[in-house]
Amino acid sequence: MSGDRSRYGLVVSAVGAIVLAVSVFLPWYGVSFTAAGVALVQQVGDQVASQLSNASLQSYVSGLHASLGGLVGQQFVALSAHQALSHLNIILLVLAGLALLDALLPLALPSDAMPAGAGASVAVLGAVATVCVLYRMIDPPSPAGGLVSLSLREGAWLALLGALTMVLGGLWPRVAPLASASEAQVRGAWSGLSGWTPGS
Repeated sequence: MSGDRSRYGLVVSAVGAIVLAVSVFLPWYGVSFTAAGVALVQQVGDQVASQLSNASLQSYVSGLHASLGGLVGQQFVALSAHQALSHLNIILLVLAGLALLDALLPLALPSDAMPAGAGASVAVLGAVATVCVLYRMIDPPSPAGGLVSLSLREGAWLALLGALTMVLGGLWPRVAPLASASEAQVRGAWSGLSGWTPGS
């Protein structure tokens, strides 16, 4: 029974797996223009206006330069892990699904029928998911050309929380055997002191 996991730990792991799976579809990265990206847009605008030889269009484009400069560093769109991470999102969903199965199947059984070591692999699955999430938080995908930059959004942090919760639930100790052992020690001590056994 020492390898058993607490039913509370299995529930915690199941919740963490659900949070991880949901976080894949939430915004992980905010996309914003870099100074080079804004400069390129301004250059393209100037070239188009000069080729059309339209004075009013040229004056309008030159007026846009000041407003375009204010776009540097401002997020204009968000990307989920499903959109930005082509392979990692599938890996995270598979890890979450396996952890959910490993946590929920033992919970469907009665307490005395729970197999030894039930839910033990949830901690390993959570650790692998944690490493994957941390990797993409520390080293986000780099957009081509350096015209836009990515910043972390709430989905990445929620994925990390879900993965760590899976690990926590997988490592949750089983407290029932400890409680019964301490209760037996108290009964033995009481009977040794008084010569009376509780329940007799």
